[in-house]
Amino acid sequence: MTARTSAGLLAHRIDPGGELWVFLGHMGGPFWARRDAGAWSIPKGEYDPAVEQSFDVARREFAEEIGVPAPRGEVIDLGVVVQPSGKRVRTFAVSADESLRFVASNEFELEWPRGSGVVRRFPEIDRGQWFPLGQARTKVVSGQVPILDALRARLAELGRIPGVPPGG
Repeated sequence: MTARTSAGLLAHRIDPGGELWVFLGHMGGPFWARRDAGAWSIPKGEYDPAVEQSFDVARREFAEEIGVPAPRGEVIDLGVVVQPSGKRVRTFAVSADESLRFVASNEFELEWPRGSGVVRRFPEIDRGQWFPLGQARTKVVSGQVPILDALRARLAELGRIPGVPPGG
């Protein structure tokens, strides 16, 4: 069986004080409704690598899940992280300004309550928010923490984080 593959787009910014921030989406639906820590995600979606290009998928999924076009700008390929489930997530980072806001997400159908026979629609993402990197590490699902680490490492390599020398 082939591992599932997703592509995501991580919007980020560095504030005037030099702090790195990332934009995450809170996962929608009844399972995540009352959760906060570990219930946020990078906007992403599954695709077939034989049919679609990962960056195109990442931009499309961002727009579908956040409700605004993906930010334009220099793209940083953060590589692939394998989640505990075995899913492979290819993530790209792009700089965005603090005006980026969540508008609305696409929806999915789910029988809820389970076994009731009632099918309801829920947003894939029910809200989006900027977080400083340290706080984002506690908010994002655990399998995506390495993506946040990769962003910080890559920005440090490029000399983009004030006070951190290139490669630091």
